[in-house]
Amino acid sequence: MSTFTSDHHADLPAVLETLHAIGRDIVAPNAESVDREARFPTEAFDALKAQKYLSCYVPVEYGGMGLSLTDVTRMCEVLGQYCASTAMVFAMHQIQVACIVDHALGAPFFQGYAREMVQHQYLIASATTELGIGGDVRSSICAVQVDGDRFTLEKQAPVISYGAMADAILVTCRKNADASPSDQAQVLVRKADVTLTRLAPWDALGFRGTCSEGFTLKSQGGAEQILPVPYADIHRRTMHPFAHCVWSSLWLGLATDAVQRARTAVRAEARKNPSVTPISATRLAEVDNVLFSMRGGIRQTVAEYQRVLDDPSSEAASGFAFAIAINSLKLTSSQLVVDIVGKAMLICGIAGYRNDSKLTLGRHLRDAYGAALMVNNDRILGQSATMQIVQR
Repeated sequence: MSTFTSDHHADLPAVLETLHAIGRDIVAPNAESVDREARFPTEAFDALKAQKYLSCYVPVEYGGMGLSLTDVTRMCEVLGQYCASTAMVFAMHQIQVACIVDHALGAPFFQGYAREMVQHQYLIASATTELGIGGDVRSSICAVQVDGDRFTLEKQAPVISYGAMADAILVTCRKNADASPSDQAQVLVRKADVTLTRLAPWDALGFRGTCSEGFTLKSQGGAEQILPVPYADIHRRTMHPFAHCVWSSLWLGLATDAVQRARTAVRAEARKNPSVTPISATRLAEVDNVLFSMRGGIRQTVAEYQRVLDDPSSEAASGFAFAIAINSLKLTSSQLVVDIVGKAMLICGIAGYRNDSKLTLGRHLRDAYGAALMVNNDRILGQSATMQIVQR
């Protein structure tokens, strides 16, 4: 069922309905093998591309669906209910699309590239971390070298999620060889112009389907492929807040599915003795309350960020209060998802602990623990602590 109407305006409820159908029929049946084999969720992305969902954030005038940040977070939440790896790849791709849409569509090259994204349903990865910078994405060692209208770029990236499968990669780097580590640019490198030499495999506890291998990246291309604004602005207004909103939303989906499995276990227990409310029902009420709090915090922060995006003149994204709120979203959501899945496993008992049960929560728990490590919570907490001191 297509949710892309003839006038190119997407109907979000229809999009979510179709996404649930894809989740039930394609994503969920493949989630176990994606996790076990640590393989890319090919079947899921074939289905998402068929619906043109990879370009859902591209504005209508460029052929996209014109969905908002809020809409994209709802899509991530739905996918998270079926396979967290699939949802994470979808979320990371949409972050890169947002960087282009929100910061580069004033340039003719990126106007054309936006149309290409829609037509070919490009999958875009990112290379932000770098060997030698200790996980600080606002610092680079490598630099883009521009000679005339051409550039060359080489980066030692410890992680490029789904880099081997991507059609393009957005790479952060110093804007030139003389620039300071924090004076960064972001460069779009195309698959045809990039050489990836594997540095490290991906055999992790969770999010195994993201295929987050390390690579030495070498690329060349046209200078117009360098995004026309400093990466500092892109990071502050889009990369940082967009990432934490879509990540938190997919963790919400993961937590929602865990609670649903717990509810199934409680109902089965209740059917054995209908006259007595099982003790697990009390635990279900407790964990559902935590899920309610998690959902409320995410919805509130996403709405706040949406207001910033809807007002291009807003300087809110430059303030410490906004940055602290976004950091708090990530810190809180990444902790609550572990709490919720753990409580759900206690309710499901051995059925949740087993890998061969319909109520298994092993994959959920392993994925949940990865949330705090994606931009380590200690690093984020340290940034918030510094801002708390100077915030007025």
